[in-house]
Amino acid sequence: MTIRVVLADDQALLRSAFRILVDSEPDMEVVGEASDGAEAVRLVRERGADVVLMDIRMPGTDGLAATREISADPALDGVRVVMLTTFEVDEYVVRSLRAGASGFLGKGAEPDEMLSAIRVVASGEALLSPAATKGLIAKFLSQPDSSDGAAGRGRDVERLGGLTGREREVLVLVAGGLSNDEIADRLEVSPLTVKTHVNRAMAKLGARDRAQLVVIAYETGLVRPRVD
Repeated sequence: MTIRVVLADDQALLRSAFRILVDSEPDMEVVGEASDGAEAVRLVRERGADVVLMDIRMPGTDGLAATREISADPALDGVRVVMLTTFEVDEYVVRSLRAGASGFLGKGAEPDEMLSAIRVVASGEALLSPAATKGLIAKFLSQPDSSDGAAGRGRDVERLGGLTGREREVLVLVAGGLSNDEIADRLEVSPLTVKTHVNRAMAKLGARDRAQLVVIAYETGLVRPRVD
């Protein structure tokens, strides 16, 4: 199956480079280019995109607003967004995850990393690597966000009560950035069993993907950010 990609960045030169890279792969094709968030959302709806490479900062409608619009539309439930940022140490990272992005990637990433990112999120996984970003996510998720009210966080805490002990354990490991295979090794179970626990936790918590599971794990206090 061909992964249909929309490129959203206000720099035409970057879009051109990304297009050449993506179109060089036999399992991917660029189906649209946008210079702002509003155009990106329109193209996603018109072209049936699977993945959006979305720049965070764009004139007019920015990447965060566009991502929120995509993630809030039930008709676009299968669309995954990878946020592109100039610097990996970026205060917008956590806002991207809260907006519904499946992950983020530095614009300085190697070509293979970008192609891998597209495949990872298209398969339904979350892109929370490289490893250095795990601590970054924890750092920003530990800070209050005015867009998330106490009532909303309280509802998340209540929803954790519906998880089994094993589902909580798996959720903690997901929040630590471990893959299904790594979690399976840690718990001495099969990857399929881990996937089942992850899917059940997502259903119970109303999370669309693993990235949102990570957000919930930190915001509810199930996982505490490291301070080292």
